[in-house]
Amino acid sequence: MTDQPPPPTSSAGSGEPDPSSPAGTPGHSGPPPGWGPGLPPAGPPPGWDPVQGAGPPPQGWTFPPTGGYPPGSGPYGGQPWYPGPPAGWYPPGYGFDPTDALVTPPGAGLGGWFDRCGAALRRGWRQLVPIMLLTQVLPAAVLSVISLGLDPSAEWAAQAESSPNPALPDNFAVELLNLLVLLVGGSLLVGLVQAVGWAAGTWVITKQAAGQPVSLESALRYGLRRALGLWGWTLLIGLLIGVGLCFCVLPGIYLAFALSMAGPVYLFERHNPIGRSFRMFHDRLGLLLGRVALVAAAVIVGTVIPGVLEGVGTSPLGTDPFASAGTAVGAVVVIGITAVLALPAHLAQLIGLLVTYAEQRAHEAPVNTAVLAAELG
Repeated sequence: MTDQPPPPTSSAGSGEPDPSSPAGTPGHSGPPPGWGPGLPPAGPPPGWDPVQGAGPPPQGWTFPPTGGYPPGSGPYGGQPWYPGPPAGWYPPGYGFDPTDALVTPPGAGLGGWFDRCGAALRRGWRQLVPIMLLTQVLPAAVLSVISLGLDPSAEWAAQAESSPNPALPDNFAVELLNLLVLLVGGSLLVGLVQAVGWAAGTWVITKQAAGQPVSLESALRYGLRRALGLWGWTLLIGLLIGVGLCFCVLPGIYLAFALSMAGPVYLFERHNPIGRSFRMFHDRLGLLLGRVALVAAAVIVGTVIPGVLEGVGTSPLGTDPFASAGTAVGAVVVIGITAVLALPAHLAQLIGLLVTYAEQRAHEAPVNTAVLAAELG
């Protein structure tokens, strides 16, 4: 018996020397320092053997490692020597493609948008020009000729100037009602024909960008199949914009921009075009606002100038150009020429809005022209 505590005994795996073992030989211990599941044991870099006397270790390397990996030799991506694809790259068919013919990938900027608009026009002008002439230019010209022939406003003005006591004509209400019916009914019919053209032109641009063959006949068949639905949504959108214009103009301008993607959304996605267009507009306000503003500027310039030229060209023909065959032919020629001059505005609107829609889709999720062509049907 003694009051002294028993001597400490070394436990296996403690890492302390075992007295029973030869001098200088450590006992059984756990994993070496720095070792852990999924981590390589600390040690010299591959290719250096201090036993063979290969010289000092490479510059920047110490043992045990205390300062992390030397620059450029870590296991993480992003180093100059990393052989993988650059950031933002996707395999073909997956999504973003910097060379996609229709979809402007995120980061390409305004230059990429302009490039794809120009490429779409160069590829498809042989089909797009006839489609726009048949569905946009010709209906607008016919409506203008009929309106000019039946418009009694010039006659009313002449009667007011010649009468010592100006007053409304006896048949003023009837003629005004007839004119309104003509303008509203004609505009509705023209809108339906124009819907055929918008759908057909969208089909041509998308299919060509996907490398698929197109024809004028196939495009018009597709346009006729989708025109009625597109026309209905266009009427609703026009009504909303018209109501907005009645409230200090600015709400109408806002709605025109916010609903600019509704047509393409209907053709490609077939549901909720108004809600989707609003969401696209507010999610990427600056980008969409800039693109649509460029399209709107092209359309305004491309339609105002022909409108002014039409007024200047028909004014010398008198208050009733259809009173004689000569002035009637002159009026038809002037209206036809100015309607054709508006063709670039129609092309700019179609191509610009479609390329803008494709770019918006790319910001939501990876997409390419093949996917859009399949959605279009």
